[in-house]
Amino acid sequence: MSNPYAQHNAQNKANFDHVYDLPDPRGYFEALGSLDYLAPEHARRLFPVLLQEVRAEGGPDGVLDLCCSYGVNGALLGHDLTLDDLYARYASPELADLSTEELLAADRPFYAGRRHPSPPEIVGADSAANAVRYALGAGLLEEGFGENFETTDPSEAFREAVGDVGLVTVTGGVGYVWERTFDHVLKAVAEARPDGRAPWVATLPARLVDYEPLSDLFSGYGLVTQKLSARTFPQRRFTDAAERDHVLRQLAGMGLDPAGKEEEGWYHADLYLSQPAGEASKASVDELFGASGLLDY
Repeated sequence: MSNPYAQHNAQNKANFDHVYDLPDPRGYFEALGSLDYLAPEHARRLFPVLLQEVRAEGGPDGVLDLCCSYGVNGALLGHDLTLDDLYARYASPELADLSTEELLAADRPFYAGRRHPSPPEIVGADSAANAVRYALGAGLLEEGFGENFETTDPSEAFREAVGDVGLVTVTGGVGYVWERTFDHVLKAVAEARPDGRAPWVATLPARLVDYEPLSDLFSGYGLVTQKLSARTFPQRRFTDAAERDHVLRQLAGMGLDPAGKEEEGWYHADLYLSQPAGEASKASVDELFGASGLLDY
């Protein structure tokens, strides 16, 4: 279960380690915003459709957001906000000189005043403990855990917190977290849920990720994995020509055409959905999202 993308992440991909675990999210939004990082905005549009389907199948509607960072998906799924709203907020001159404690004091009412009437309950997990701590303080997560499931087993507190999870989400983290993390998570959720079933899993990995090892792992938990074929999703701009050229070489080796996607200077992501076999057979992922009318934005 070694991670085949560890070397790529360390040597060939832009490194944002310096902003992932700061005391507050201003540096994160500044760094990612400078490259037009869009993955959470796609999640804001797409994941509520999946939650609705989970509910329709009688499953629990809690969400486990892996690689949750500062609670970005919690902010967007639970509040009347877009990703552009968050970029604008954390670039605001009015917030620039605040201490972390002062920013938290400002963020709590900001989010509370924009909270959806019936938001999903979101549990977050990320190895960046400072980021998780901020998300909890701002009210963006019901529970949060600064744990690295690539290297350690989930804590007892985490295992007790995931009994109402019907959907596991990952936007920008696949390739950083790999089989070991998903194995730990699916086992913990299945053991905590009263029905003993694994949750749905929805991810948005970059196209250069070979998803087959994860699909095989998920099948061991009774899940069938489908890839949306109708479109891909721009994730972020490349930082420079070297990063672009490396990705183009990787895609060529996989037989994937970068025309109109990576050739234009952007990482592109696929949407994968893993569901219990009986539920996956009712509608393909293309049919599910095609019916929602959400693929044309």
